[in-house]
Amino acid sequence: MRILAFGDSLTAGYNLPPGDAFPVKLEAALRAKGYRVQVINAGVSGDTTAGGRARLDWALADHPDYAIVELGANDALRGLDPAAALANLDAILGQFAAHRVKILLAGMLAPPNLGQDYGRAFNAIYPKLQDKWHVPLYPFFLDGVTLHPELTLPDGLHPNTRGVERIVAGILPAVEALLGPPAVGAAAGKAAP
Repeated sequence: MRILAFGDSLTAGYNLPPGDAFPVKLEAALRAKGYRVQVINAGVSGDTTAGGRARLDWALADHPDYAIVELGANDALRGLDPAAALANLDAILGQFAAHRVKILLAGMLAPPNLGQDYGRAFNAIYPKLQDKWHVPLYPFFLDGVTLHPELTLPDGLHPNTRGVERIVAGILPAVEALLGPPAVGAAAGKAAP
C-alpha cells in the first residue's frame, strides 16, 4: 500500500533529520503494527493550499492508494482568505477522489491572534469538506504539540522529533481505520515495497 503524505513543512520535516520526518515515523509505526506500507513524503515547506493544488498532478504520479492531506497552516499564518483555502482543498479532494485515492483529511486551526471571525471561518473549512466528501477527519494535525515548547522547535510552530512522535501517536488510530486491518497470512509474508 502506498500512502501519500501530502502537506507542508509539518509533513516535510522542516529542520529535522530526514529520518525524523512525519512520513518516515508514520511508516515505521504502521510497519510495527504489521502493515506493508510505503509512506511517500509529499510535503513542501511553505506550501499553502494553492501551492498544494498546483502541484497535485506531480504528487499523483506516485500512484498512491491513500493520501493524508495536511494543508492550510500557511494559509492561516498568512491570514489568507478561508474561502480560497476551502476552494483549493475542495479541488484537491476532488482530484484524489477522481483517482480513487482514499483520503484522511488532517485539519488545522487558525491562530487566535487573527480574531474570532477569521477563526470561525477558517476552522469551519475541514468539517465542511468532511461532510461534502464523506472522508475521515483528524481534527487538528498538531493536537498535543501546539503550546508545548518541549515538543516544538525554537520557532514554537514546527514539531521537533518528540513532537513528530506525538503527532504520529495521535493520528495513528485514524490512519489504521482508513487502511483497515493489516494483511495476514501469505500476503503479509511478501517482501515490502
